[in-house]
Amino acid sequence: MSLTNSHRNKKKGEMELQLKHFSHEHALIFKEEPTHESDEYACCSGCGKVASGPSFSCMECRFYLHKKCAKVPSEIKHPFHRDRNHNFKLLSSPPYEGTSLCCFCDKLCKNFVYQCSCGLSLHLDCASFSHKIAEKKFEEVDHIAHIDPLISSTEISNEELKNAKCYGCWKPLLDSAYFSLDCGFCLHRKCAELPLEINHSLHQPRSRLFYFHSSKLFLQFDGTSLRCQICRKTPRGLVYRCLDCKFVLHIECAEIPIKINLPYHRRHPFILQFNSEKFPCQNCQETPKPFAYCCSSCKLAIHVECISPPLVIEDESHQHPFNLFWKQLPFFCDACGTPGTCISYICLTCGLTVHKKCISLPRVINLPRHKHPINHINFLGEDGLKKKRCRICDGKVNTDYGVYNCSSCNYICHVICAIEDYKSYIFDESKEIVEQSLGSIISVIKESKVGNNVIATEIRHFSHQHNLVLSDDIEDDKRCDGCILFISAPYYHCSQCDFFLHKSCAEVPRKMKLWFHIHQRPLTLISDFIFVCGVCNYECSGFAYKCELCKSYICLRCALVSSDHASEGHKHRLVFYENKSAQCNACGERSMVPYWCSDCNFALHDKCLKLPHIARHKCDEHPLKLTYHEDNDYAQHHYCDICEKRRNSKNWFYSCTICDSSAHTDCVLQEYPFIKPGTTYKEGDHSHQPLVIVRKVYHYPDCHICCKPCQDLALECAETGCNYIVHWKCINNSSSV
Repeated sequence: MSLTNSHRNKKKGEMELQLKHFSHEHALIFKEEPTHESDEYACCSGCGKVASGPSFSCMECRFYLHKKCAKVPSEIKHPFHRDRNHNFKLLSSPPYEGTSLCCFCDKLCKNFVYQCSCGLSLHLDCASFSHKIAEKKFEEVDHIAHIDPLISSTEISNEELKNAKCYGCWKPLLDSAYFSLDCGFCLHRKCAELPLEINHSLHQPRSRLFYFHSSKLFLQFDGTSLRCQICRKTPRGLVYRCLDCKFVLHIECAEIPIKINLPYHRRHPFILQFNSEKFPCQNCQETPKPFAYCCSSCKLAIHVECISPPLVIEDESHQHPFNLFWKQLPFFCDACGTPGTCISYICLTCGLTVHKKCISLPRVINLPRHKHPINHINFLGEDGLKKKRCRICDGKVNTDYGVYNCSSCNYICHVICAIEDYKSYIFDESKEIVEQSLGSIISVIKESKVGNNVIATEIRHFSHQHNLVLSDDIEDDKRCDGCILFISAPYYHCSQCDFFLHKSCAEVPRKMKLWFHIHQRPLTLISDFIFVCGVCNYECSGFAYKCELCKSYICLRCALVSSDHASEGHKHRLVFYENKSAQCNACGERSMVPYWCSDCNFALHDKCLKLPHIARHKCDEHPLKLTYHEDNDYAQHHYCDICEKRRNSKNWFYSCTICDSSAHTDCVLQEYPFIKPGTTYKEGDHSHQPLVIVRKVYHYPDCHICCKPCQDLALECAETGCNYIVHWKCINNSSSV
């Protein structure tokens, strides 16, 4: 028997000295102190820390594993994750490399990880420490020192400590007594002592058909991304959550009192409850939230975060402090000019009364729609302003109260309009510099001096393979390859092929921010393909500015329209307004018209503002000019020469004075006015490439797809002897299927 026991002990000792672990293909050898002289900073593959003390290793692969990491269980049930059938399973690496964050410390998981099927991850050390905290095994962590920041300042000089956040509540670690950082974890003592389950009056239990809905809320890892029912913010760290429904509370929100008494409303107490009547907050007048402190008798509500407003607020935007005025009297805010019936703040020195939120209004705003910065002023007065209408909403502006104003020009707007307009954009954080030089667009080959100006007479443009020569000659039938409008002087042209560019189109920047685009970052100029413009919705073949974020394209015609644009159809510049409803003076339709002259009540749709001044149609051999007024009162003259239907003499139309003809704008432009004939198309399944875009005038061959005559825009094979032709619409539809 003694020999047998000895043999067993020997076998057991050999097994302890050698380990076959699931995370490594070779057997691991145990050593009290790992030998890695050649690799001084060798790390444990389990926890990621330096491999020291009792460890298992594979010297051939330089693989190390602490003894404690090698012995962790392959599966655990964590008290902070009580969801049914949700166990954490041990993995040798994160399932989503580079994106798996530990649900306790919120740091990246790189080594061994406990993973739940619902997506939660835990470091080995975080799993062990948080498990002890959850089970209240404080005797196992009592050796860790507790530091009270109000008493001790031994570690507070540490910059890392000043920025540290508690893993439980994610509030600053120095706000309360905490475990020493020697333990490797940031945790308040009070967060470690939180009860594992609570009953809360806001959570009403319900009996379901097949199971009972518990009234208890359990302390859990936040893995649901659900909003806290009280503050409506997405929790981080530990939360109190119902396992049967989507009820979640921040741990600090769970501790706030249910009933409070306020000095300015002594008649009744305020009760924390569901704000079923949707009363606005008495302190800030902001949008009602689901749960608030309510006085049902007086029909009042107060947001939880508005219960204890600061008595004094100092802000760099004003030289004096603002003092809280508890009395809820009606007032007009001197900062934004809107009325208020909530608590206010007053500057005793200047006599200003303002909303709390208006104390910190930005002093300067750079609105994309305006070329200069606009400044906030509490009192503008007359100040020589010609117009006192908001340039964003067109409403009247009272300059006795706060406004945003441009000191360089006659630009003024309401505070609320300026703030809301600014918030509607997504600004680029990269601070990419927009190139304004023409170096990346054109290379000057030749130049000449005209008066005091030097003009490039021959250039190489990024969009074309040949040199382009400057010209002032009139070309009636030629289109600009940038904006696809008919050519007007001055322009550049290629002597070897049918390529033309307006001088202004050739000089647009390669990268440019567009004031109307939601993404305020430099958009890149591209060419040589057909796209759908994200503004006018026309298919275009010219230049486009591309947004890399939303993958949208904006044609050059739309990109060059400013927020106060000139139109030949009106004597004043037209200002862009977001939500202006009126009758368009060009087409006669009543709808949202963004461009407006408030002096004349003159309005234009975005589409009508951008109508080409010159157009072509097969019904007339001459160019057709956009006409704004009908001089002929003869009723029989008010017919469209294309569709032969009556046209409204008050609306804009195209006309030829030579032939005395006129037509609706839509009849002239048709469906594809901004795809240039002659443009090559390199897609499709035809054996000959590329195809050429054509617009047939007299002879209409049948489309090879729909077998109907090609009377509209078509694609034709340029190969000699090939009669292949298809409607642009047919091939475009078939390629999008």
